[in-house]
Amino acid sequence: MKVVITGVGGFLGSHLADSFLAQGHTVVGIDNFLGGYKDNVPSGVELYEVDLLNLNDLREPFQGADLVIHTACTAYEGLSVFSPSLIVANTVQSTTNALTASIQANVKKFVYLSSMARYGDRDGQLFTEDMEPKPQDPYGIAKYSSELLVKNLCDTHGLDWVILVPHNIIGPRQKYDDPYRNVASIFINRMLSGKQPIIYSDGKSKRCFSFIQDVIDPLMVACESPDAVRQIINIGPDEEHIEIRMLARTIARLLDFKIEPIHMLGRPQEVKIALCSSDKARRLLNYETKTPLEQGLQELINYIKHRGHKDFNYHLPIEILSDKTPTTWSQRLM
Repeated sequence: MKVVITGVGGFLGSHLADSFLAQGHTVVGIDNFLGGYKDNVPSGVELYEVDLLNLNDLREPFQGADLVIHTACTAYEGLSVFSPSLIVANTVQSTTNALTASIQANVKKFVYLSSMARYGDRDGQLFTEDMEPKPQDPYGIAKYSSELLVKNLCDTHGLDWVILVPHNIIGPRQKYDDPYRNVASIFINRMLSGKQPIIYSDGKSKRCFSFIQDVIDPLMVACESPDAVRQIINIGPDEEHIEIRMLARTIARLLDFKIEPIHMLGRPQEVKIALCSSDKARRLLNYETKTPLEQGLQELINYIKHRGHKDFNYHLPIEILSDKTPTTWSQRLM
């Protein structure tokens, strides 16, 4: 096959490219490197350094493709409250353009990577795919809007589609000098720099964390299996969850770092408990959690240690500055 992967320089996209190349497929990658690293891109990828917001630039890379996997997105849930124009454009419009280019190129299948942000706050209930989405921040709204576009345009123009919803992926190649996202990477980068972790609110928010290969394996099945077509499927561990404050302590223990966390005001519209059920992924995609949380964190630590800790790069503009904007961002406190 000829496979197009958007966001190929990103964490998930680059690992996907590895898997398809290993199977002997032709892989075309698209990235503007807003949220990834150039050295993430595997050798063997036919790379187009273009922006998905420019539809005319997509005709050539999409031509002759059999499968498109759309991972590219400015995946910034918290920042979207303060930079909604940037986040929504790079979520909804980029998806619309990827879909349009796929339809123009007679692509057979479109796989979209959505977000747990689609569910909103469920008072501690496990997120299941049959729940009506109730996103509560601009990023979640944009991701759900993009899902509707995927279903509408693919159904209208005869493309198979799959929507996958991964849960907080960690592992090598994750961007760790980004102050706006990737809490585990932020904690590790700060501690390796000799700085205390910054925790918003009381740190009792709960999350699950997926090791990258535990996401890649079912995703590859979803790209091939007819059982996954026209399905929305969560991917993530539902056996092991952790409070953010305990995540910081776990990382500190793995780093032998004496921890005295800095607590700051909570961020608006942040979901307190975000945990998913993966029963559907087990049934349709043979999903299995193979990598426990601590092992995944150690792999991430090893990667960041190997590359070296970095100063945080405030590479995205904050569009709305107010008394609600986290001072970690407005005053660059990371």
